Amino acid sequence: MNTGSSFDLTGSGFTSARTRDRLITRLMAQGIRDARVLDVMRQTPRHIFLDEALAHRAYEDTALPIGHSQTLSQPYIVARMTELLLAAGPLTKVLEIGTGSGYQTAVLAQLAGIVHSIERIKPLQDKARERLSGLGLHNVRLRHADGLQGWPGEGGYDGIIGTAAALGVPSALTDLLAVGGRLVLPVGGTQKQSLVLVTRTEEGLRQEVIEPVMFVPMLGGVIG
Repeated sequence: MNTGSSFDLTGSGFTSARTRDRLITRLMAQGIRDARVLDVMRQTPRHIFLDEALAHRAYEDTALPIGHSQTLSQPYIVARMTELLLAAGPLTKVLEIGTGSGYQTAVLAQLAGIVHSIERIKPLQDKARERLSGLGLHNVRLRHADGLQGWPGEGGYDGIIGTAAALGVPSALTDLLAVGGRLVLPVGGTQKQSLVLVTRTEEGLRQEVIEPVMFVPMLGGVIG
């Protein structure tokens, strides 16, 4: 990472290396095993993806608000979804639906060749762009658009990740998967949601329910 940015990347006190290590210990206790994911999450400064008033809570294993009725996902969920994508092999090209704060994007960018990330809320995208640039992560392409429509003209993704809950698995996303590619997506309404893994095989799509989750809803349209 580029440590010459204007961000406090190393932190002190509530953002110190010791505090981050405690989070990693909790993730391991919850079953996260991929050393690549754990290493990236240990070194990624989650506190810069929050407003200053919430930065002291950055390394708690909890979801936190980022404005516009959106949240920064719980670290365990970020780790679990990333681990599921990586389980099939190296990630050359990844699509993220819902850039949000940019934290999940930053994690993916350190584990994949290139990340395409779509955000429907422009102010969130603008902040995320600044943070990703400050971290020296230049293998990310951002797009202000309706994520439910996918990324026109692109495809062949090894991995697709959704950071908000869809009512079903959108074919507009599964159509973009390469053979062997994986889509990890929360699916369900406001009362009950599940994390779903969809894999494209030579024979078609294989779907697996992973575990219960709770995300904000995935909405269509764009906000300038």
